[in-house]
Amino acid sequence: MSQLVVIGGATATGKSELALEVAEKIGAEIVNADSMQIYSGMDIGTAKLNQAERKGITHHLIDVVDPNIDITVSWYQERAREIIDGLIKNKPVVVVGGTGLYIKAILDDLNFPETDPSVRVEFEKLAEEIGAAQLHQRLAKLDPAAALAIPAENIRRVIRALEVIEITGKPFTANLPRAGSTKYPEAKQFGLEVERENLDQRIDIRVEKMWKQGFVEEVKNLISAPGGMGKTASQAIGYRQIIDFLNGEILEIEAKELTKVATRQYARRQETWFRRDERITWLSPNSNRLELLLSDILKS
Repeated sequence: MSQLVVIGGATATGKSELALEVAEKIGAEIVNADSMQIYSGMDIGTAKLNQAERKGITHHLIDVVDPNIDITVSWYQERAREIIDGLIKNKPVVVVGGTGLYIKAILDDLNFPETDPSVRVEFEKLAEEIGAAQLHQRLAKLDPAAALAIPAENIRRVIRALEVIEITGKPFTANLPRAGSTKYPEAKQFGLEVERENLDQRIDIRVEKMWKQGFVEEVKNLISAPGGMGKTASQAIGYRQIIDFLNGEILEIEAKELTKVATRQYARRQETWFRRDERITWLSPNSNRLELLLSDILKS
């Protein structure tokens, strides 16, 4: 049996639920690969499973960082690999999440170029002048693959990608792994797909549910807490829109609708990113996903 199972795909496709079912069946622990579920207190807006919903299964890299701290992919890579290496000799591990770059950081050899504060400051100034959307368009022209991997809302990572391009003279994705450079060749990767119209509907329902659960109040508590929210956390989809509402820049109904639109756009980018990895076995919504996945990993 494969000891490392990876479940990825777009938001609202049912990844967390399937990961729980798989972990129960094979006695695994779960490692989170969602860049925002790492932050404590960001629960409703990230669709984070509560303790009861986790069914007693140990989850790693959830609620491990305060929202006022900006973390890096290299930070995540180091900790995720340390956890996996510590577990995999004795029990299976299920990695689950929609942050494709985090999954790639676990599985593959990524290079992390040095930083240049002066270059970064210039791009930060540019971001303030032209806005996140225009800055993301600039990245898309220089490195389309990086623009797919990094949401426009995540200004810090957009700036980091542009910084790397400026420093190295190469596309940001030139630092992504070459074929055959995987750290865990035995890993089994699965992607969850949902028909686009159905996925859009699921996203809209999820956002409505978040609002009913108290999403706005959650954001109020986070921004008023000591330290507030850092650049990364405050730019998360939904959080950014609600912060704009709380600052009086838009109406609450606009914040909700903009969250739906931004989430749908992010889901498209996630789909495109994951489709580029030929190692992924895709599971359709009309199939018995659990049965197919277990059949695949148990024959390994």
